[in-house]
Amino acid sequence: MINIIKTFLSDQDGAVTVDWVVLCAAVVALSAIGMSKIAGNTLDLGDAVGTEIASQAE
Repeated sequence: MINIIKTFLSDQDGAVTVDWVVLCAAVVALSAIGMSKIAGNTLDLGDAVGTEIASQAE
């Protein structure tokens, strides 16, 4: 039984797959964070431009 546990813990099969899953999850998370920051700033900039254009039209 001890040998089975030692073999299981030292087995390297699938390790690359786990690395790729973690890497892809990190890329998706960072992309989502970046998009939320960009979207918020873009909306603020759009509002500022709209206000400036409206004030020039008066």
